[in-house]
Amino acid sequence: MEIWINPACSKCRGAVRLLDEEGADYTVRRYLEDVPSPDEIRAVLERLGLEPWDITRTQEADAKELGLKEWPRDEANRDRWVEALAAHPKLIQRPIITADDGTAVVARTEDAVRDALSR
Repeated sequence: MEIWINPACSKCRGAVRLLDEEGADYTVRRYLEDVPSPDEIRAVLERLGLEPWDITRTQEADAKELGLKEWPRDEANRDRWVEALAAHPKLIQRPIITADDGTAVVARTEDAVRDALSR
Protein backbone atom coordinates (compact mmCIF):
# COMPACT_ATOMS: atom_id res chain seq x y z
CA MET A 1 0.00 0.00 0.00
CA GLU A 2 1.25 3.46 -0.86
CA ILE A 3 -0.15 6.85 0.10
CA TRP A 4 0.56 10.01 -1.86
CA ILE A 5 0.64 12.93 0.56
CA ASN A 6 1.46 16.57 1.04
CA PRO A 7 2.59 16.80 4.69
CA ALA A 8 1.09 20.31 4.92
CA CYS A 9 -2.39 18.89 4.19
CA SER A 10 -4.60 18.11 7.20
CA LYS A 11 -6.49 15.40 5.26
CA CYS A 12 -3.16 13.70 4.48
CA ARG A 13 -2.00 13.87 8.08
CA GLY A 14 -5.34 12.44 9.22
CA ALA A 15 -5.11 9.57 6.73
CA VAL A 16 -1.56 8.72 7.84
CA ARG A 17 -2.62 8.88 11.49
CA LEU A 18 -5.49 6.44 10.81
CA LEU A 19 -3.21 4.08 8.87
CA ASP A 20 -0.81 4.13 11.83
CA GLU A 21 -3.62 3.52 14.34
CA GLU A 22 -4.74 0.51 12.30
CA GLY A 23 -1.20 -0.86 12.06
CA ALA A 24 -1.19 -0.71 8.26
CA ASP A 25 1.91 -1.55 6.27
CA TYR A 26 2.36 1.32 3.82
CA THR A 27 4.85 3.55 2.06
CA VAL A 28 4.59 7.33 2.06
CA ARG A 29 5.19 9.19 -1.17
CA ARG A 30 5.57 12.94 -0.81
CA TYR A 31 4.36 13.57 -4.32
CA LEU A 32 5.39 17.24 -4.40
CA GLU A 33 9.01 16.12 -3.94
CA ASP A 34 8.84 12.72 -5.65
CA VAL A 35 6.67 13.88 -8.55
CA PRO A 36 4.76 11.11 -10.33
CA SER A 37 5.46 10.71 -14.02
CA PRO A 38 2.63 10.94 -16.55
CA ASP A 39 2.68 7.12 -16.78
CA GLU A 40 2.40 6.79 -12.99
CA ILE A 41 -0.53 9.21 -12.99
CA ARG A 42 -2.22 7.20 -15.75
CA ALA A 43 -1.69 3.99 -13.74
CA VAL A 44 -3.21 5.54 -10.61
CA LEU A 45 -6.14 6.88 -12.61
CA GLU A 46 -6.74 3.37 -13.94
CA ARG A 47 -6.66 2.00 -10.40
CA LEU A 48 -9.03 4.77 -9.24
CA GLY A 49 -11.37 4.30 -12.17
CA LEU A 50 -11.32 8.08 -12.65
CA GLU A 51 -10.30 10.64 -15.24
CA PRO A 52 -7.54 13.20 -14.65
CA TRP A 53 -10.02 16.06 -14.26
CA ASP A 54 -11.67 14.08 -11.46
CA ILE A 55 -8.53 14.34 -9.32
CA THR A 56 -7.55 17.89 -10.26
CA ARG A 57 -7.66 20.65 -7.68
CA THR A 58 -9.17 23.31 -9.93
CA GLN A 59 -9.18 26.02 -7.25
CA GLU A 60 -5.37 26.10 -6.98
CA ALA A 61 -3.56 29.14 -8.37
CA ASP A 62 -1.75 26.98 -10.95
CA ALA A 63 -5.09 25.68 -12.21
CA LYS A 64 -6.43 29.18 -12.60
CA GLU A 65 -3.26 30.29 -14.43
CA LEU A 66 -3.61 27.35 -16.82
CA GLY A 67 -7.33 28.00 -17.30
CA LEU A 68 -8.15 24.37 -16.43
CA LYS A 69 -11.82 25.06 -15.79
CA GLU A 70 -12.18 25.79 -19.51
CA TRP A 71 -10.28 22.74 -20.73
CA PRO A 72 -12.44 20.10 -22.42
CA ARG A 73 -13.03 17.02 -20.30
CA ASP A 74 -12.89 14.37 -22.97
CA GLU A 75 -10.68 11.57 -24.26
CA ALA A 76 -9.03 13.83 -26.83
CA ASN A 77 -7.74 16.07 -24.02
CA ARG A 78 -6.98 13.38 -21.43
CA ASP A 79 -3.21 13.42 -22.04
CA ARG A 80 -3.16 17.21 -21.78
CA TRP A 81 -4.70 16.91 -18.30
CA VAL A 82 -2.27 14.16 -17.27
CA GLU A 83 0.71 16.22 -18.44
CA ALA A 84 -0.58 19.22 -16.47
CA LEU A 85 -0.82 17.11 -13.31
CA ALA A 86 2.74 15.84 -13.81
CA ALA A 87 4.04 19.36 -14.45
CA HIS A 88 2.07 20.87 -11.55
CA PRO A 89 1.74 18.14 -8.88
CA LYS A 90 0.06 20.59 -6.47
CA LEU A 91 -3.00 20.10 -8.66
CA ILE A 92 -3.33 16.41 -7.73
CA GLN A 93 -6.10 15.71 -5.23
CA ARG A 94 -4.77 14.23 -2.02
CA PRO A 95 -4.26 11.90 -0.33
CA ILE A 96 -4.38 8.98 -2.73
CA ILE A 97 -3.96 5.46 -1.39
CA THR A 98 -3.08 2.60 -3.70
CA ALA A 99 -4.55 -0.50 -2.08
CA ASP A 100 -3.04 -3.97 -1.98
CA ASP A 101 -5.73 -5.37 -4.30
CA GLY A 102 -4.64 -3.15 -7.21
CA THR A 103 -7.30 -0.48 -6.70
CA ALA A 104 -6.89 3.02 -5.28
CA VAL A 105 -8.96 5.60 -3.44
CA VAL A 106 -8.86 9.34 -2.93
CA ALA A 107 -8.74 9.14 0.85
CA ARG A 108 -10.14 12.49 1.95
CA THR A 109 -12.42 10.92 4.56
CA GLU A 110 -11.94 8.38 7.32
CA ASP A 111 -14.39 6.08 5.52
CA ALA A 112 -12.27 6.20 2.35
CA VAL A 113 -9.12 5.32 4.31
CA ARG A 114 -10.93 2.41 5.97
CA ASP A 115 -12.18 1.32 2.54
CA ALA A 116 -8.58 1.17 1.28
CA LEU A 117 -7.56 -0.80 4.36
CA SER A 118 -10.26 -3.37 3.72
CA ARG A 119 -9.13 -4.11 0.16
